[in-house]
Amino acid sequence: MLFRGFNLIVRLSSHRRVLRKAIRGFASSATGSYSDKDPAPYFFNEEVQKFLKVITRPEHDKVFRRQLDGREIEEPVYKFMTERDLKKALDTANQNMEELLQMPPVVKVREENVRILSKDPALQGYDDCKFVFTDISFGIKNKDRTIAVREPDGTLRTANHSERDRLNQIYFPLKGREIYMPKMFLQENLEPILNRGDYEFILNRACIQFDPDNPEYHRITQVTYDHIDEHQQFDKLRSTRHFGPMVFYLAWNKKVDNLLLENITTDRIEDAALILKVYYKLNPSDNPIEEEDHVKLIQHYIKTESNIKRKLDHAFKTFLEIEAATKKLEENIAIAHGQKITDTT
Repeated sequence: MLFRGFNLIVRLSSHRRVLRKAIRGFASSATGSYSDKDPAPYFFNEEVQKFLKVITRPEHDKVFRRQLDGREIEEPVYKFMTERDLKKALDTANQNMEELLQMPPVVKVREENVRILSKDPALQGYDDCKFVFTDISFGIKNKDRTIAVREPDGTLRTANHSERDRLNQIYFPLKGREIYMPKMFLQENLEPILNRGDYEFILNRACIQFDPDNPEYHRITQVTYDHIDEHQQFDKLRSTRHFGPMVFYLAWNKKVDNLLLENITTDRIEDAALILKVYYKLNPSDNPIEEEDHVKLIQHYIKTESNIKRKLDHAFKTFLEIEAATKKLEENIAIAHGQKITDTT
């Protein structure tokens, strides 16, 4: 089994060189914005998780819509139900929805930890290919599996992350994952998919192909989030499991202005306030504000932090004016119907 896997690696070595050359110009951001500080403690903070789940705003129609993932569509089943049965079915659906909306974890980019095990100059020139030795015992986690590589110059070392990913996929394949990075993630192929707005498809495929600490996973997700932010297509990810990580990424990098503008112009003031609470959790301000009032919190951010103060301020003032006029109209209607007595004093 070991040599079958080795022969497969040798046959695909030229393919690997082609892919490496193709992505070289597009991998400048591979280290990602999470390479310096570990975001995991912030992302898994109980309060941050609560905020991210709320602003995801799950909708049954969107969560359970037909997915173009190659699976056959099941025929609908119609049932007569009592009130108790209906409540039980709705509870089951809500539980399934919660599982489908489980957010992909946000963790730090992994670091290479290659160790030289030995150097044997006598083996130099024996072959021009690398030899890979893999422990294929069952019951061992892939990250803990012993994998060693013998270089053509006789150096014996531990495998790097890329080699480990490929060898683990050969011997213990994960469904949907390929041995080498799919070509859809190359720059010339990824750009058209982004321009079509198929963001969820890209992110779902990235979750299958890469581990969360893989530099390529970070590169692809960040390119996708930046494209969404640039074109203000936030609603494409709302009610999906990727909305929370996108908000976290934008807040981590202090790029929430466009998202706030979208929330204000669509009357999602509570969501805008929750985004700012995540923002201040990740970026403690020199001008802190402990404010539960959504209006005051948003006004404080616009005044002290925003990079598009004029645009945000104009949009928020417009919202407040419309809200005040709507409230006044509702009061007048209530008075006209005798539902409220005016104060004549």
